[in-house]
Amino acid sequence: MANQKPKKSGKKDNSQPEPKKDLNETVKAKETKDTKEAKESTTTAAATVGAKESVAASTNPFKGFFARKYGENENILTIFKTPRIWGALLGEMLGTMLLVMLLLTLGIQPMYLWMGLICIYAVIVGISGANLNPLVTAGMMATRRMSAIRGVLYMLAQLLGAWVGLLLVNAFRLGSGSASELPMMTEVTGETFWAVALVELLGAVVIAFCFARALKYAKKSALTFSWIVTSAIVLAIIFATVLAQGFFSMSSSFMLNPVAALMYQILPTAADNFGELAQLAGLAVAAYVIFPVIGGIVGFYLSDVMTRLAGEGYFSYDCDTDCGCNGVCKK
Repeated sequence: MANQKPKKSGKKDNSQPEPKKDLNETVKAKETKDTKEAKESTTTAAATVGAKESVAASTNPFKGFFARKYGENENILTIFKTPRIWGALLGEMLGTMLLVMLLLTLGIQPMYLWMGLICIYAVIVGISGANLNPLVTAGMMATRRMSAIRGVLYMLAQLLGAWVGLLLVNAFRLGSGSASELPMMTEVTGETFWAVALVELLGAVVIAFCFARALKYAKKSALTFSWIVTSAIVLAIIFATVLAQGFFSMSSSFMLNPVAALMYQILPTAADNFGELAQLAGLAVAAYVIFPVIGGIVGFYLSDVMTRLAGEGYFSYDCDTDCGCNGVCKK
């Protein structure tokens, strides 16, 4: 009995030692964990910085107010390397020519003028931006929406287009033997200078402000852009006419466009002596050219200041039930 061997139970012993983990897997797992923690910390830091920048932007809405808004590479050395500038200049020249012809033949009749200007602005905006007015170009340059070299070229193209428009109207008038005279602006004297200058200034501010606000529609909808701009021009002309006739007893036409006013023969042609002629010419240029240009700059800056202060705008706080957000709507 003592020599009998113990019987095997037939069950395997499951208490086997656990396999050792591979050292490489352990290192990889640790590196993965460290990488995730680093990414999380980086994301948190970026979010913190973004929040700080957002708070800074909300407390200082004028940060970057004077930043350049046109192409960085556009200057006098690069602007002529592509034919695009020539197309834009031709567009400004043609548009201004049509505008001056419209004014010289139609005169200041708001409804007809509005309908004609809509067509001109709608077809030119995609070519050059449809400034068609030195006061608008000056505002674009002052607010750094346009380079200085492009602005100067635009003004020269506008002046050339206005001159061609005057030549064409004169050619038709003389060829037909018509005895009708072209309209002329009232001569600016020392007594009427400030009245004319202030009316021109106010009208220029209205046009430039509305043009700056309409720029966001220029690429999206040429028709919407042209409706806003031409309505602003007609509104400014109505204001100028009512103010001039109602408060200053002046019946002169207000162009609110320096090159169009020049074609209306604002400069005096006769005087007793050269000194008086130079004085009258200086008053006319100041009233019909310098003050509208100042008004254009003021209008653009006024639009930019209001846009910065408004931030996302009034309608950014409108939130409906489908949005599911609280506070500022992010739809």
